Amino acid sequence: MRICQYMDLKPEHPLHMILIHKQNIFFVLKKVVTMSFSSTGSECKVPAGVLTVNLELYPPPAVTLSADVISTQRSLERTRTAEKDRLFLVYAKQWWREFLEIRASHQSKLVKIFAQDENGVNRPVCSYVHVLRAGRLLESSRHAARFVSLLPHERTPVLGGGTGKQEQWCSLLAFLGRGKGDCEDHATLLCSLLLGFGLDAYVCVGTKAKGVPHAWVMTRGTDGTVTFWESLTAHRYLHRPVDPDAPPLSPQPKPSSPYRTVGCVFNHQTFMANCQPSDAVELCVFDFQNPSRWKAMSEEALRSVCAPGSCSSLPPLPPLCAPSLDPAAASNQLEMEMRYLVYEHRKDLDLGTVWDDHLCYLLSSALSAYEMERCTGVSCGNEEFQDAVRRAVPDGHTFKGFPIHFLHRNARRAFATCLRSPFCEEILCCRGDSVRLAVRVWIFVYPENACAVWLMFACKYRSVL
Repeated sequence: MRICQYMDLKPEHPLHMILIHKQNIFFVLKKVVTMSFSSTGSECKVPAGVLTVNLELYPPPAVTLSADVISTQRSLERTRTAEKDRLFLVYAKQWWREFLEIRASHQSKLVKIFAQDENGVNRPVCSYVHVLRAGRLLESSRHAARFVSLLPHERTPVLGGGTGKQEQWCSLLAFLGRGKGDCEDHATLLCSLLLGFGLDAYVCVGTKAKGVPHAWVMTRGTDGTVTFWESLTAHRYLHRPVDPDAPPLSPQPKPSSPYRTVGCVFNHQTFMANCQPSDAVELCVFDFQNPSRWKAMSEEALRSVCAPGSCSSLPPLPPLCAPSLDPAAASNQLEMEMRYLVYEHRKDLDLGTVWDDHLCYLLSSALSAYEMERCTGVSCGNEEFQDAVRRAVPDGHTFKGFPIHFLHRNARRAFATCLRSPFCEEILCCRGDSVRLAVRVWIFVYPENACAVWLMFACKYRSVL
C-alpha cells in the first residue's frame, strides 16, 4: 500500500525518522504521536485531517539518544538543506541572466528550472527524475513506455474559472500513489524508467500543436539518432532535423512528431536550455556538446540539490509494486458482465442471443496481437487469426468484428462507449439467418495494477440475397 501520497511531513516531524524499505515499515520511536496532514495542490495550506499513531520498535534499542541530540541534528540538517537551496537559487539566477544575454528572444522560450510539487514546494525539475529499475516487472524499455501510457492522464484541477493550467508536478511517490497525473508526471516517470534500462534519456519541455505546453521524453543513441517518446501514448518518433542552409530544391525530411518547439531538456543530473536561433523542433539539433546550441547548468550545482541523499526534504524513490490483480479472473468476470449486457440490449430490441463459444475463444489471438503491437510496435499473429476465422465461418456466411481498448474495467461504462460506434452497434443489433455472437475480453496487467483492457465483439450470420 502506498503511504504519504497526500502527506506533507516536515523534517522536524517525529515521523521523519520512519524508514520505508520495500513495503515493510520499521519504526525507531516508542511514542504516541498526533500528526496533522496537509492537503495537496491548491489546497496544500489546508489541513486534511489528524491522525494518532503509536510507534514502537521491536526489539527495543540498547542505547537511546537524548531529545537534545536529536533536536540538534535536525537543526543542522535543516540549516544545511536551506544553505544548499539558497546557493543553488543564486546560481540559477546568474545562469538565467547569462542565458538571456545570449539572445533577447530567449525570454519567450519554455525553460523550466523549477516546478511546484504536490505540497506547494518549488523544486528543481531535475529532482523529479531518478534512475528507476523495475526489476522483473517490466521486460524492456518499450514495455516501460506501454506501462506509463496506461496510467490515466488527468490535468491538475483548478478551483474557479479561467482557462489557465494549474502548475503542479507530482513526485514519483505521489504520482504512483494517485495512479494518474499530467503529461509532466508521465514524462518524468518514463524518463526515469528509460534511464534504468540504460538509455540516454531526457525530459523535453516545449509545445505541441496550437502552442499548448507539453512534456515528452527524448533518447539519444550511440550512433547519434534521436528518438522522441510520447509518454501518454507510448508512440515513438524518429527525429530528423531540417537543414535551413540547404539549397532550396534539396529534399528535406518531413516532421514526423506532433511537437512544435522545445525550450529545455533535463534528466537527473543534466539541465540544458536551447540556445539555437529557433526553438522549432524540426530545426533543432540535439548536439549537447556544442555550447552555441545548448547552454548547460553546472552538474555539480545540480548534484548539490538533486542527487540522492543531498537533501532531506526530497521524498524517497519508491519501487514499483507488482500487480495484485489476477488477469484471468478479471478477464472472465468482465466478459460475463459483457455477455449479460449484450443479452439485455438485444432483449430490449426483441432479438434473441446465441453465443458461439468457439468463435469467442478464437478472438483471443487477435487481442494478444493488438497488445503486442502496442508494446513493441511489431504486428504479428494476424495471419493465424484470419486463417482461424475463415475455418470457423462457413461458406455463405459473413463475419464482422469490432476490437476496442480501455484503461478501466467498468463494464457498463465500456458498453456505453461501444454503442456509440456505428460498427459495434451493427454487430450487437445484427439481424439475419443463423446469427451467432461472440465477445472476448483480455486484460493485460502491468505494475501498479495498471491495466490494458482489450474487448472484441464479433458476429457471423448467413448472407441473404
